Amino acid sequence: MTKSFDIPKMLVWKAFQRVKANGGSAGIDRESIEEFEQKIGDNLYKRWNRMGSGSYFPPPVKAVPIPKKSGGTRLLGVPTVADRVAQTVVKMVLEPVLEPVFDRDSFGYRPGRSALDAVELVRRRSWNYDWVVEFDIKGLFDNIDHELLLRAVRRHCRTAWLLLSIERWLKAPMQTQDGMLVAVIEVSRKGES
Repeated sequence: MTKSFDIPKMLVWKAFQRVKANGGSAGIDRESIEEFEQKIGDNLYKRWNRMGSGSYFPPPVKAVPIPKKSGGTRLLGVPTVADRVAQTVVKMVLEPVLEPVFDRDSFGYRPGRSALDAVELVRRRSWNYDWVVEFDIKGLFDNIDHELLLRAVRRHCRTAWLLLSIERWLKAPMQTQDGMLVAVIEVSRKGES
């Protein structure tokens, strides 16, 4: 069978192993990791086949309201197990390419780095400086310009299937608890009505 994109089957298997090790709850399809694993051959083949042919479109992510310490809630998007496998495939290919580009003081979502590592760095530096700058960008991930993000990824990676997957994830809607689909609004379109 000829595929548009060459994605090794073993990569999809290793991605599933990571998803399984991380655990997590079911997405909108209500399929748990254990249920996904009951039909592992079919499920992984389907993921590999669709990604390799360029026909993979991610399903909506489940919107789960999470309470904030300051009051109110924020929405957490929970992908399906199958989609987490696809995301992990992309992560396993993209991470070694992008990791060397990141600033050494960047800690968020980086392999082998944790929030405790960031705290330790701040603690060490507090002995050298008598001032601190703290800021928080409200809704940072809600306001990232998708085209700018894709341009940045394209600068370091030219793998077509990977770029196609990322672009489709950026456009995937959220599904609320009442079943309503909420479209992603890109920054460049927010002012338009």
